[in-house]
Amino acid sequence: MLRMTNIIKKYGPTLVLDEVQFAVEAGEVMALMGENGAGKSTLVKILAGLEIPQAGTIEIDGHTKHIRSPRDSHAAGIGYVAQELSIVPSLPVYENVFLGDNTLGILRTPRVLAKKAKPFLESVGLGNIDPLTYTESLSVAERQLVEIARLLSREARIAILDEPTAALSDAEIARVKSAVRTLAGRGCAVIYVTHRMPEVFDLTDRVTVLRNGNSFPALETKNLTVDTLIEEMLGRRLDNMFPARSDGLQEIKLQLSGVRGAGLRAPVSLNVRRGEILGLAGQVGSGASSVLRLIAGTIPLAEGHMLLDGAAFRPKNISNSKQAGIAYCSDDRKHDGIFAGRSVPENLSAPALSIISRAGFLSFGKERRLAEYISSRFGIDASYFSRLAGNLSGGNQQKVALGKWIGINPNLLLVEEPTRGVDVGARAEIYRHLRELANAGLCIIFASSDTQEVLGLADRVGTFFHGELVRTMDAADATVQQISKDVTHATEAMA
Repeated sequence: MLRMTNIIKKYGPTLVLDEVQFAVEAGEVMALMGENGAGKSTLVKILAGLEIPQAGTIEIDGHTKHIRSPRDSHAAGIGYVAQELSIVPSLPVYENVFLGDNTLGILRTPRVLAKKAKPFLESVGLGNIDPLTYTESLSVAERQLVEIARLLSREARIAILDEPTAALSDAEIARVKSAVRTLAGRGCAVIYVTHRMPEVFDLTDRVTVLRNGNSFPALETKNLTVDTLIEEMLGRRLDNMFPARSDGLQEIKLQLSGVRGAGLRAPVSLNVRRGEILGLAGQVGSGASSVLRLIAGTIPLAEGHMLLDGAAFRPKNISNSKQAGIAYCSDDRKHDGIFAGRSVPENLSAPALSIISRAGFLSFGKERRLAEYISSRFGIDASYFSRLAGNLSGGNQQKVALGKWIGINPNLLLVEEPTRGVDVGARAEIYRHLRELANAGLCIIFASSDTQEVLGLADRVGTFFHGELVRTMDAADATVQQISKDVTHATEAMA
């Protein structure tokens, strides 16, 4: 159905796509894999009409198509669900389903359009949603599914989904998978961009790998293993994803005694030691992230108390926690993780302005040196320094969002979803850097919906379900099955 031949794309002197070959058949789910910066997003943006290549041809059903804008892409039967959602929260659901469709006419009433939207919503598992409901009341997963319903409403013949499950829980991921199977079942050619290995093996028919802007022949998913796919992506073996855990325990850094706030149905008590990595496992909305936000001061403490280095601690806001040596990296990279319109060095030095300035005047030399130091610690390519942070790949944005806090030399680091949207090679780098920081005495608490990540990175684990702490345990004694059971069926586990 789709064939892309000899696609070349440059940004200035930088060659991003080097004569890339890509093809996908009708009714097929094709995974598009590669490290961050390999060219995946650029390739799908060319199909979506958001980028224009310098050379190459695009054929659909054997006919050459010239795609120079999103309008051209729509006309060619291509639908695109970007990594950053294009939902308008202030509009009703039915309007988001038909957003950009100029074929409906101006005389359709809201109820008529809502009725017309209903079958598309039912096809993606949103049959219980009233199409007249305002989209801002939906969860992130439901908004993602509304975008897929939009593809169905446009009868897209080629569907592109770029990291559609990056912010979703296991149950929500299952709904997205079902919607993807519905698209393929209708004869749609699906291009599925993801870093999540289980989804690749559960959902896709073939895999196309991009590496350093070069493409490789598509491989049958059934003939691959996780290890062989990683080798294809990296061009080398990845022997150890997780670094060795630290030895010995140090003094207690932070004590939480019966704390509760928004997102927690029951009080939580936890202790964390210097040099320790505590992993809080739970699905989206489980309460794991709420604990981090209480410590960071982004949500108020309703009851209980905290001790930091033995002294009472009750942050009123994130500025209070920063002054206490606490760094907080949220899971919403777009909203408060980076300054998308600023350069990479500006982002990396943003939390440390008092260090790189004097009397209100910024030292660009100090800014550059600090950015170089942080980039070396978090595997950020210095060649990106001339770019805006918003123009980086999702994984490199995540490294900037996390790495920038190293500049203030914190003694407690709070991280939500540390490797969301990050490829396997970059994940291993981030895990290694976090472990090095812990070995140097930094106390780290992270919340993650990735069970394997919690089990492999943490020294101790706390499991959360439905706003309650289920249990804490040493990571060395925990299993994937045990953690998965806790975070999905806590009442059964507690019984």
